[in-house]
Amino acid sequence: MKKTTLLLVSLMLIFITGCSLEPPEWAKPKAGGDVKDIKIGLSISTLNNPFFVSLKDGVVAEAAKQGMEVVVVDAQNDSAKQSNDVDDLIQQGVNALLINPTDSSAISTVVQTANSLGIPVITLDRSADQGEVAALVASDNVKGGQMAAEYIVEQLGKDTKVIELEGVPGASATRERGKGFHNIADEQLNVIAKQAADFDRTKGLTVTENLLQGNPDAKAIFAHNDEMALGAIEAIQSSGKDIMVIGFDGNDDALKSIEAGNLTATVAQQPELIGQLAVGAAKDVLQGKEVEANIAAPLKLVVKE
Repeated sequence: MKKTTLLLVSLMLIFITGCSLEPPEWAKPKAGGDVKDIKIGLSISTLNNPFFVSLKDGVVAEAAKQGMEVVVVDAQNDSAKQSNDVDDLIQQGVNALLINPTDSSAISTVVQTANSLGIPVITLDRSADQGEVAALVASDNVKGGQMAAEYIVEQLGKDTKVIELEGVPGASATRERGKGFHNIADEQLNVIAKQAADFDRTKGLTVTENLLQGNPDAKAIFAHNDEMALGAIEAIQSSGKDIMVIGFDGNDDALKSIEAGNLTATVAQQPELIGQLAVGAAKDVLQGKEVEANIAAPLKLVVKE
């Protein structure tokens, strides 16, 4: 009887140990040590967008300057792939995660996984809906949306008929830029149509073509990013119409289009600076320093001079 009891106790201890919440060795961040021992995992929503390429370049350049290693993965605008990518980064033993979410809700599960393993998470440009994020490094998207609406009112007057091209549904940047835009537009403009074009240039073209057919009296278009705005420009040129287009990001193609007199304006971000600030925030967190929950990079409305 005693032997049976001892056996049961031993089995219970083994079971309890096996179910411990202690993370496996490969998933434990390296405590202390030189900054040059730090490995950062960077998950980008898509590298098929110049803005996010610049953001990635900012991270890589600043990490190299600090002597840190960076592992970069491209989600290709697929939220399921991004979750798997981040899981892989965790298994590679990264000390911190920099995540530019494709979908702010879908990314929450892996953020919570990182939280449970003690791996700090910094989000870039877009937030995560759930889980603990040490810092969000982004432009003030709400302010940027307001800037775009205010410029349309200033140039074309109140009650101007406007089309809105929205970004990826579920992305915080989509929600925030739309919110800022409507803070002004709902009172001073007439938004006659809006549709998601997923931050994509080709979709921006096709969605604009369709919306212009149903709304031929539109006088302005606000696109949640430059890629969609540039697609809208192509559709407008094919239609022969004269319509103001405002983008958001300030990427190279948009700036060239403004100089050429095609794109009217863009709310310019500083993606490389966002990347640099994110690396700095990760370093501070790993060294036990406090960081701001929201780290803002300045915006600027760019028009043809």
